[in-house]
Amino acid sequence: MTDTRPALLVLHGPNLNLLGTREPHIYGHHTLEAINSQLASLAETLQCSVTCQQSNHEGQLIDWLQQARGRYQGVVLNAAGLTHTSVALRDTIAAIGVPVVECHLSNIHAREAFRHHSYTAAVCLGVVAGFGPQSYHLALRALVDHIRAA
Repeated sequence: MTDTRPALLVLHGPNLNLLGTREPHIYGHHTLEAINSQLASLAETLQCSVTCQQSNHEGQLIDWLQQARGRYQGVVLNAAGLTHTSVALRDTIAAIGVPVVECHLSNIHAREAFRHHSYTAAVCLGVVAGFGPQSYHLALRALVDHIRAA
């Protein structure tokens, strides 16, 4: 019997491997490992599978997004600082034909002015920001609902 559960990819961008110790007044005290563990538990509840990956390298994130075609039904992407600088990530999201939800731990619109603009948001299904680790949970739930409704 084949697995008919939606397969989802969660991509964490630069510096998210430092969660728990990096600017906890902004990003909180949860580690990336804890967030990934919570997402795995939520995926079971939502009857989907989730693969979580992190890279500090733009090209690696682009490679993973390109590889998502035919392999995953959707992507949750926290591109971190690359959100505000990467036309290449934006172009990749537009090209792959896989729904992507942009996700941020902090409210990027309540922070420094340069963080107010997202190059990737316009080609994403939606954006969830400002709810700490819960942002990932909300993004995953919305993505699963979208996939099941399609």
